[in-house]
Amino acid sequence: MLEAKKTKKFERGIRKMKRILALVLVAVLTLGLAACGSQPAAPAQSSAPAASSNAPAAPATPAGDGLIKVGIVNNPPSESGYRAANVADFEKVFTEANGYKTSTYYSLKNDEQLNAAQQFITDGVDYLLISAAATDGWTTVLENAKQAGIKVFLFDRMMNVDQSLFEAAVISDMRKQGEMAVKWLLDLNLPEYNVVHIQGAMGSDAQIGRTGPLDEQFASGKMKCVVQQTATWDEATAKQIVESVINSGEKFNVVYAENDGMAKGAVAALDEAGITHGINADGSPKEVIIIGFDCNTWALEELKKGNWNLDVQCSPFQAAVIDSMIKDLEAGKSLPNKIVINEETFFDARTITQDDIDKYGI
Repeated sequence: MLEAKKTKKFERGIRKMKRILALVLVAVLTLGLAACGSQPAAPAQSSAPAASSNAPAAPATPAGDGLIKVGIVNNPPSESGYRAANVADFEKVFTEANGYKTSTYYSLKNDEQLNAAQQFITDGVDYLLISAAATDGWTTVLENAKQAGIKVFLFDRMMNVDQSLFEAAVISDMRKQGEMAVKWLLDLNLPEYNVVHIQGAMGSDAQIGRTGPLDEQFASGKMKCVVQQTATWDEATAKQIVESVINSGEKFNVVYAENDGMAKGAVAALDEAGITHGINADGSPKEVIIIGFDCNTWALEELKKGNWNLDVQCSPFQAAVIDSMIKDLEAGKSLPNKIVINEETFFDARTITQDDIDKYGI
């Protein structure tokens, strides 16, 4: 057993030394290209990961502690109840007791996330785990990670990169979530659909996936878009959007909010205006249908009370799956699946039970 641990530590050390050589080669090539140019390149403005020093550090050499060095780039827990649960999940799994030396960087801004990921590459992590704020712009950073021998995992959200640049993605199917919500709406067979659409952070996988199916209904004429505006996941901004629609006097009967927090803000505006929402005692919709996403416990409780109509699940739990994959790679095994999609469902105010809340609420 002791010999096996020594062997694994030695193998990790060899991989890190190869990574150091790769990073040095990248630096030399970069300097060479800069010397050939007509003007010197401006230094990049980087936002360093929380656990790293301000000055770029040399790639870490094996510390001898046998820990797997992981850098995590995520959205901040303040983004939403979903994100708070997601952050807590990774904090619970990626611990020193579980064999990891973990550093985490949080930002809602894609450029800051990109800089942080590049800093983690410079720091010489073994694995880079990313939940991208936006789907685009990641190719170069992931190519740098691959060249340095760093294995990349995507979690929660996909990004627009070639699949050869990451080991695996453990994600939610955001478009399927949107499709479930839209189909549920159409199955109500309402005489008209006048929709206030409150979007999440523009360019994020969640926003793109949840917006797409609704946009198709607007384009077909089956539903009318009263307003479509981003609140960037923020409850107070969502409340302001709905207040503006109410003050305009324009008719609407659906609020489609791309997370629970924004749905909560919309409901606050309706309550202040004396507009009913949710379901009647017979299960029929009141004046305004409320749709949210994520299945926070408090949101499911609002659903059970009949104050909302629909909540679509988005599971925040990916850490254990990625942990298992990393342990397999460390043991020399191959991964059976490139893309792992969380199985998710939705809950209707007419049928939700307390057991559903206890089991699925986050």
